[in-house]
Amino acid sequence: MNIIENLKWRYAVKKFDKNKSLSETQITTLKEAFNLTATSYGLQPVKMVVIQNKETQQQLVSHSWNQPQVAQASHVLVLCIPKKYSVSDVDAYFSLVKKMRNTPDEILAPFKKMLTDSIGNKTQEELTVWNKNQAYISLGNLMTVAANEKIDSCPMEGFIPEKYDEVLGLDKHNLTSVLVLPVGFRAEDDYMIDLKKVRKNIEDIIIEM
Repeated sequence: MNIIENLKWRYAVKKFDKNKSLSETQITTLKEAFNLTATSYGLQPVKMVVIQNKETQQQLVSHSWNQPQVAQASHVLVLCIPKKYSVSDVDAYFSLVKKMRNTPDEILAPFKKMLTDSIGNKTQEELTVWNKNQAYISLGNLMTVAANEKIDSCPMEGFIPEKYDEVLGLDKHNLTSVLVLPVGFRAEDDYMIDLKKVRKNIEDIIIEM
């Protein structure tokens, strides 16, 4: 099946088959896809927590507005951003660039200065909004790759980040949770499974110039 057919197949699963689990290969694919997601300037400010612990998943349900998918899913992916982001993160990025590409300092210097000035002049609130936008890019990419691999998912904003942070101990990593993506396989009795996908006509949402 091609990518369009796989995207038609995809929907936000409301009930996962709790007896089915993703293979290590499938999880590795999602991890690699996350790592390869495009981000602004390539800075990768987003991190992903991969949960495959039923006790933890069950504990998180009450902090997810009691959405049962969190407990039913094979794995729960939690996208996180730094609580504090600074020019030191830019320095770390350019150290990696130099290591991976062996680019001379004089070539990197102008770009590094531009990014350092840009990050340094933003408030923490501005940086949080910017980094959260990067998390949405990662979420979209993960959902597309999952659909292409016939992995079901359910993107979620309906959760309490502070409680997730507490349960997962994210403070010690300077992280806060922003998005949740349970992944696994749809249950055969999910009421959404046979419903027709509701989408506007292409001509109603595409403007050609």
